[in-house]
Amino acid sequence: QVQLVESGGGLVPAGGSLRLSCAASAHSFSLYAMGWFRQAPGKEREFVAGTIGHPGGTGYADSVTGRFTITKARAQNTVYLQMNSLKPEDTAMYYCAAKRVKTPTWTEWGQGTQVTVSS
Repeated sequence: QVQLVESGGGLVPAGGSLRLSCAASAHSFSLYAMGWFRQAPGKEREFVAGTIGHPGGTGYADSVTGRFTITKARAQNTVYLQMNSLKPEDTAMYYCAAKRVKTPTWTEWGQGTQVTVSS
């Protein structure tokens, strides 16, 4: 079992930046793939970014490619989502997720951190 705690959300003008953090209480952080999802009111939860495939591999939703970057600080059991050039449509509750690297489904979820981008 892994406990995830997100932080770093807030209110930011369009074009601004935020960095979200996800602290994981994993015994061996390297065994887990990490991801970020988001859900806006009235919409389905969607994948934003995650570690995929071989070690160091990452994947992004088309809507955030080139603007968002996911990174791991392995020694601190923390994953970050750097969000640049934010748009109002990025407004959502952002959730950190974790799974064993070879597990097909995301099994652990944080409580979320709200990101609001004003026009």
